[in-house]
Amino acid sequence: MFNIFGLGLGGAIGSGIFVLLGYGIAYTGRSILLVCVGGCLFMLLAYMYNVIMSAMFVFKGGDYSQKALLFNPLMTGFSAAVTLVNSMAMSSYALAVVGYIASIAPAVQPYTRIAAIIIMTLFFASSIKGSRFITLLENAMTVILIAAIALFVVFGLPRIQPGYFSNADGGFFKGGVPGFFSAIAIMGWACQGTTMAPVSLVAVTEKPKHTIPIGILWVTLALAVIYGAMSIVAAGVLPYDKVAGANLSVTAQAIFPKSIYVVFVLGGGVCAIATSLLGGIAMLRYPLMKIADDGWLPAAFKKQTKNGYPWVIQLTFYILSVLPIVLGFSLDSIVSLVMIPCMLMNLYLNVACITLPKRYPEQWKKCALRMPIPLYNVVCVLSALCAGIVAFNLFKDLKPKDMIASLVIIAVCAGLSVLRLKTGAVKREDLKANRESIVAQALADDEL
Repeated sequence: MFNIFGLGLGGAIGSGIFVLLGYGIAYTGRSILLVCVGGCLFMLLAYMYNVIMSAMFVFKGGDYSQKALLFNPLMTGFSAAVTLVNSMAMSSYALAVVGYIASIAPAVQPYTRIAAIIIMTLFFASSIKGSRFITLLENAMTVILIAAIALFVVFGLPRIQPGYFSNADGGFFKGGVPGFFSAIAIMGWACQGTTMAPVSLVAVTEKPKHTIPIGILWVTLALAVIYGAMSIVAAGVLPYDKVAGANLSVTAQAIFPKSIYVVFVLGGGVCAIATSLLGGIAMLRYPLMKIADDGWLPAAFKKQTKNGYPWVIQLTFYILSVLPIVLGFSLDSIVSLVMIPCMLMNLYLNVACITLPKRYPEQWKKCALRMPIPLYNVVCVLSALCAGIVAFNLFKDLKPKDMIASLVIIAVCAGLSVLRLKTGAVKREDLKANRESIVAQALADDEL
């Protein structure tokens, strides 16, 4: 349990809080505290299928196997295409890195796009050296990140201005109920990582059907406390108009001496975002290779160098990552474009979980989170509703051109799935056989 908690919390704390906290404050003012605390629980519900299935099955393939069991062929292809869309999120990290660097070197600001593209290029180039090199960089920056968060909270809490809970400008619920839910939606990017690392470690965890779901709950509570403390500092030290839409460097400049401020910006902000960028480049590579092998992408995507580097996939990954920067999308718009299709999938997955007790009664009897069926159905529907609320609020807050881009992305993902199935590039019987093998493996492991 301790190992799952440590790995889960380390994986959940990332760049999102450094990148998006100011946007959340802009929507809801100082009630960002409630957004960060409640948002962690809200996003846990949006990913409840992860928790439920971890309590019922031992899937060696983690989230991939869970989706394979619940998705029909069309949704399987849609999910594969969305993995490509997720690569666009890398551009938000590069833009955020430039934003933090510009806070201590303002001369960089006019060259934001060029600097972001250079950063993206350098980070992708580092992936050629292999996963071990990325892991060494990741581990070093994670230690610095944790220290920076601790400094921010310790230095910031004593500087909170009187009247934090007042209704002055920028006070609680500045944007009303709509603003509050818009803040939850945009902060969902920062609060959504509580299930991902634990679920991926099912195969090597003791008593996984108990340890994983309970560990996820502990990770969620700890993340809520940490993010809550950071949000109080971010919203409570300076006036609303100074921090709304700004990154944490603005508050950091007010609470830190100059030398520590520079350390925080480089060690906290830049390292937090860089770990997420490196991690994303490392983690998306292998799912994309699997998607190509399964036939959801043309055969050219399987090409590799003599050393096994999947250059076509990585080149496509790079182009999609740079594209939002070139097209001038804002950081919050990029996050929305990536999260909307993911939340729509989660809506589907949470509803699909309703069928599990009837389809697998023996596993349901042994489920660590077993409850009366009517209550279970309510939890599944509520979880689907949470995912739907996030998707809706992200979409409604987009600019018209970004709304069109979001609809195009969803249509292309669905169209690619239909096309690959209709042309026979992916066979329905193969998907059925894959699902059956995943279930057989999970049931066999359950007997051990």
